[in-house]
Amino acid sequence: MLKTINVSQPKRIAVMKHPIKLTALLYLKEALLKQRYELCPEIIAVAKEYGAVDFEVSDLLEDQRRKPG
Repeated sequence: MLKTINVSQPKRIAVMKHPIKLTALLYLKEALLKQRYELCPEIIAVAKEYGAVDFEVSDLLEDQRRKPG
């Protein structure tokens, strides 16, 4: 007899789109593309202060060509 297993989709986290957070993430993207790594910790701190979550920062660190969301 076969048993069916219900696999639910992972829940997506609702992410607030605060303008300062988005601007900081864009500055992070620009700093990474220009290899200005000394600016990154301060920019990340500002982004997190205004609601950025770890996966948003990690996505940019993994691939700078991504668009911050």
